[in-house]
Amino acid sequence: MSVLAPLSHALAAVLAGAHHVLSFVGPNVSWLLAIAAVVVLVRLALLPLTIRGVRTSHASARARPQLQALTKKYQKQTAKGSASQADMMAMMEERRKINEEHGVPRFALLAAFAQLPIFLALYHLLSDVSRQHAVGAMGDSLVASLGAATFLGTPLTGHGYLSGDTTHLVITLGLAATAAAVSYLSQRLWVLPNMVRADMPESMVRMQELMPVISAGGMLLAGSTVPLALLVYWVISGLWTAGQAAVIHHWFPTPGSPAAERRTLRLQPA
Repeated sequence: MSVLAPLSHALAAVLAGAHHVLSFVGPNVSWLLAIAAVVVLVRLALLPLTIRGVRTSHASARARPQLQALTKKYQKQTAKGSASQADMMAMMEERRKINEEHGVPRFALLAAFAQLPIFLALYHLLSDVSRQHAVGAMGDSLVASLGAATFLGTPLTGHGYLSGDTTHLVITLGLAATAAAVSYLSQRLWVLPNMVRADMPESMVRMQELMPVISAGGMLLAGSTVPLALLVYWVISGLWTAGQAAVIHHWFPTPGSPAAERRTLRLQPA
């Protein structure tokens, strides 16, 4: 059994329950709304982790100038050849105190990594049921119902661009392109401007600027193999991510980022 199986079974129960509640609107629309409901419920459940992540990034940004000064201080000692193991231990202790002073948690990335298994489990759930495999509460009858459901005449369980007729190609490519566009625009408009890039190596800055293109290209490429139901999930999840990023960018920007500078200018009296 996969380590993600318990999460997949829990999400299968949510998907089956959402479909049951929404079944009155018809078989096709009910499955689309059920997928949307799962995305919304999962993202709401993860909201505390998202808020914690924003607070952590703010705390890290506030601590950044002191940490950079500390690094330069010990780099000079290392360049002179006078740095000892005791100096390195002292530097680590000073870093700990600075992080503690600004409220940076010791395991700052834990909140971000904690969300990953849930997204992977949801991906595997939709992928498995689209391949007519029962998962937990998504038994054979519900899997068959999903298999018969369509979006604009295209089966939700259809895979890739070339597994159907022209309509299938247009719908699948359109959804993949929409997911890619939403991902690109959200990163370009709201995520990148909310990052602190001062004193960052030029190579890392270039890599960050390429990430929206790489992410969008990856979605277009993946669209050639994944089921249509998963593309629907990507579009809905991407729209949530875009809205969330826009809210953070506008009202809760990271200190020292271009977004924070623009917010300061907005709040200045005319």
